[in-house]
Amino acid sequence: MVFPVNATALCRYTAPLRLDSLVHRDQSSLELLFFQLDPENTGFIAVENFTSLVEHHELQLDPSKLDMLLALVQSNEEGQVCYQELIELMSSKRSSSFRRAIANGRRTLQREILLDETGLGLYKRFVRYVAYEILPCETDRRWYFHQNRLCPPPVFIAIVTIVQIIVFMCYGIMLNKWVLQTYQPDFMKSPLVYHPGHRAQVWRFFSYMFMHVGLEQLGFNALLQLMIGVPLEMVHGILRISLLYMAGVLAGSLTVSITDMRAPVVGGSGGVYALCSAHLANVVMNWAGMRCPYKLLRMILALVCMSSEVGRAVWLRFSPPLPSSGPQPSFMAHLSGAVVGISMGLLILRSYEESLQKQCSWWVIIFSFITFLLFAIFWNIFAYELLGVQIPPPP
Repeated sequence: MVFPVNATALCRYTAPLRLDSLVHRDQSSLELLFFQLDPENTGFIAVENFTSLVEHHELQLDPSKLDMLLALVQSNEEGQVCYQELIELMSSKRSSSFRRAIANGRRTLQREILLDETGLGLYKRFVRYVAYEILPCETDRRWYFHQNRLCPPPVFIAIVTIVQIIVFMCYGIMLNKWVLQTYQPDFMKSPLVYHPGHRAQVWRFFSYMFMHVGLEQLGFNALLQLMIGVPLEMVHGILRISLLYMAGVLAGSLTVSITDMRAPVVGGSGGVYALCSAHLANVVMNWAGMRCPYKLLRMILALVCMSSEVGRAVWLRFSPPLPSSGPQPSFMAHLSGAVVGISMGLLILRSYEESLQKQCSWWVIIFSFITFLLFAIFWNIFAYELLGVQIPPPP
């Protein structure tokens, strides 16, 4: 169903009016409403009927959604808006076709850019800062800025970081050691550490993210989680970012169990590298549209820090100062987390307010991840015995 809507006619109806009554109607009420507006069942609603709908059903067109609708109208040669796209706009859901239409019509938007808005409070200024840090186009930034709410708050990354700090402090006090804790036998006895000898305890494939080698690894991970993870969670929501983070954590332990079969794993680097690599890849692919300050310098600094952390992990794995203490934690979790970020994470970040379930590439990535998961399960069940791997005795 298509609305032949005139942009000039829409501009006259910018006053705050109620929209929820239309978006949340049940199917029978919608059918009755459209039958009244389209009695001849032509599949079109005239401009006069549309304006009547605005007046009598109290539709709310807030500034960001009005801009979106105008962009849609201007992007179509015939000035028509698809009914489904209109409903997705009003319900804050945007399809890929809707996004392309917005991209085509973006130049028709006449409002000032978000940076020019004045009189903002502290929280709104922070929201604007996050919008320019994460989102690549002005239309998305204004959309996020106007519809942002404090509920639900970005709590996932904050909770994970707090738990990691508490666990580290407890083991630091207990062992009286704050760096290279993995050389202490009591540290490796923790029920949270992934150890190949305890791989039947499934929770260890996730819980290792709360343990860290030392203060340097914890500080690096916590800093990146808070600087990158919290803004990402504010924009993309707790479900998507928690899924990305936990997918990186799980991929990290499973990759180590396949490629470095004798090594334990500690640290949240799999999840951290999933977030960081996804964000950095998104910045590179949308370089012209990103408006974060000093982006080239910050990109270089982030890559240097991430590479240094990987180098430190490689050194720790192959050059332990106390060989008798057994294999040290593997570095493969860092690399597998980066792969998850570049694949799954990049698609999530590029699909702001779009339905992932409607994208074929999303299902390809999910199928690939499930295939990897099944392969890793069979590998952990059968490969160790078939290959005769000498696993260090679990502590």
